Amino acid sequence: MAGKSPSPLSHRRIPHDDVFVCPSLRLKRQHPSTTLDITIESKLLFVDFYYATFDSNRAGLAGLYRDHSMLTFETSSVQGVGGIIEKLTSLPFEKVKHEVGTLDAQPSSEQGGILVLVTGRLLVDEEQNPMNYTQAFQLLPDGAGSYFVFNDVFRLIYNA
Repeated sequence: MAGKSPSPLSHRRIPHDDVFVCPSLRLKRQHPSTTLDITIESKLLFVDFYYATFDSNRAGLAGLYRDHSMLTFETSSVQGVGGIIEKLTSLPFEKVKHEVGTLDAQPSSEQGGILVLVTGRLLVDEEQNPMNYTQAFQLLPDGAGSYFVFNDVFRLIYNA
């Protein structure tokens, strides 16, 4: 893809007073218990925080998960903060860099959940050829004004 400009969604930091992430995810709501304002800023902030932390300190993602959270990474599924962080920190590569290509989100439940779908490319260790991936997150409110990752599904996309 020579000559293609970088994705406008690639790891950008967007300042916004009402939307922030860390260590738990907080997103702006239009109305306390109804429609979510799923702004481009809130989607970008979550994805930016997640991949920047994944790329630099996978153990730092622990605050985004709960004991009933679930991760499917390729063909392996785990549940709970400990299992998820153990899986992420034991992946067979040291360095990784995610590049987001597309990002979509929509409300996922009447309780205020958000479904986030990401596609992109990643480079691991000293590889020169990026691999394509897709990742889906279901974010749920934790009752204290924050969100956590309830479901996380990651898949590499292999050429046919």
